[in-house]
Amino acid sequence: MSDTAPVLTLSDLTIAYDRQPAVHHLGGSFARGSLTAIVGPNGAGKSTLLKSIVGLLRPSEGRITLSGVKRSDIAYLPQQAEIDRSFPITVADTIALGHWRHVGIWRAVTGPRWKEVDAALEKVGLTGFGQHPIAKLSTGQFQRVLFARLLVQNAAVILLDEPFAAIDERTTADLMEIIAFWHAQGRTVIAVLHDMDEVKRHFPTTLLMARELVGWGATAEVLTDANLRRARALADAWAHLLKPHKHESAA
Repeated sequence: MSDTAPVLTLSDLTIAYDRQPAVHHLGGSFARGSLTAIVGPNGAGKSTLLKSIVGLLRPSEGRITLSGVKRSDIAYLPQQAEIDRSFPITVADTIALGHWRHVGIWRAVTGPRWKEVDAALEKVGLTGFGQHPIAKLSTGQFQRVLFARLLVQNAAVILLDEPFAAIDERTTADLMEIIAFWHAQGRTVIAVLHDMDEVKRHFPTTLLMARELVGWGATAEVLTDANLRRARALADAWAHLLKPHKHESAA
């Protein structure tokens, strides 16, 4: 479910670390209500691109243009490795953080909003887990909690960085149903993924990159053998041209 109007446009976008481009002159647009996978070899700049869209990194060149949405309308799920789970907080309180863009940091979450937290817990299959500390959860359970927080956040644009990494098939299937639910509602969902079979089954649009653009469009037309070979060749060429940088190790 999408229309042709762009919600997010990349114009000659370059993002660099220490003057080394992690994303190089990337251009194109995400249609409103589209469901897009971002794929490419390790070090292709995929995670870097999401961080720039959400405002965590500034472009070195070019720009990112939002149409009809503000940065506060974007929800972002980073890789789990970037999240500190040692903080003593419950599942319910973690999900309630999704309300902050509506109520602010200093205002209390009220009864009706707690009902939304309970509804989100039920939708992700964690009814009864509200008072569990997040540190005690499995990787899959914690990912369900993070999806519940996104449900509560109720954003128009949702960015997911490797949402299925290190979780079991059942959890992956359940979370994919939530992504399909968002897509059916007309939200714009953009996900960095590695499993090409998963992309082909569920994502109608794909952006294939290797620091620079390789292909962007209908998944069947982008994920060709020729394009995948070109992406690997470009990744190898960039690896020889530039020294590895720690920020790009998981991108």
